Amino acid sequence: MTNLIDVGARLPWWCKAVPKLLLPEKFWHRQTGGTNSARYCYSVWLRHLVIAHMNGLPTDPTNVAELGPGDSLGIGLAALLSGASNYYAFDVVKFANIDRNLEVFDELVALFNKRERIPDATEFPEAQPLLESYEFPAYILTDARLRDALDPRRVESIRGILTGIEPNSEGPIGISYFAPWDSSAILMEASVDLIFSQAVLEHVDDLEHTYRTLHRWMKPGGVMSHQIDFRCHDAVKQWNGHWAFSDWTWRLMRGRRPYYLNREPHSKHLALLIRNGFKVVCDMRGETKSAIKRKQLARRFQNLTNEDLSTCSALIQAIK
Repeated sequence: MTNLIDVGARLPWWCKAVPKLLLPEKFWHRQTGGTNSARYCYSVWLRHLVIAHMNGLPTDPTNVAELGPGDSLGIGLAALLSGASNYYAFDVVKFANIDRNLEVFDELVALFNKRERIPDATEFPEAQPLLESYEFPAYILTDARLRDALDPRRVESIRGILTGIEPNSEGPIGISYFAPWDSSAILMEASVDLIFSQAVLEHVDDLEHTYRTLHRWMKPGGVMSHQIDFRCHDAVKQWNGHWAFSDWTWRLMRGRRPYYLNREPHSKHLALLIRNGFKVVCDMRGETKSAIKRKQLARRFQNLTNEDLSTCSALIQAIK
């Protein structure tokens, strides 16, 4: 039997990633990274809240939805421990499990009880968005708010839902996990106060449908907060080298993966948001010099603006 590594050594440069995609699914369908850490989940949730407050947006949602929670429901659990009543999680593949969720949850309870400082770039150098201050946002999560949110009976109720002891369809607190999800009818129209994601929307195949669905779910005046990473995610050497590949080659590189980079630039997200009825109130772009020249761009990306070519990330907040 031919060794896959030897085959890879003889492939053209643009196809070196293909052999690993021919392996059985169990070899590449593993952890997504990040949300198996309670401190990471705590940091991400509070960053979204802090930026929303800076933009004059509501920071006390009742019904919260997350796209792509990944290895645990930790960021959504942080929302519940901040006072939210219902959390809806939507993923393409089911990654989170009971044991991991319980471990992350217990650590989150301790972090909130201690009013722990927001973990910064020293601990999570890749985490975005960046903040001016990483002190605990007591001006948002006041003692009175946390006293109610962290009431021991409430905490035990959330824990009971996670372990399956208590139903999640009735009562004052609810957790719903949909993986996979493929219908906008899963949630009632105009039922969600806040929808967020962290480094997820760059993986969504049908962005038009997704933004249209999010608009349907959101209440009038509701908030969306999305951190998007436009880098190649180590698929190639240059941070934006994924824009040099043809669509055919990119499909080959994706193989049987259930999700991969959609390669849509920053401007495409803004255009889709506006087209689907959102008003953008925050666009915090991260910039770095393009690692490839314009002549290297694939035909599909020949008309990328200079701003798109240098935008490596963005936190976009919008309202309905």
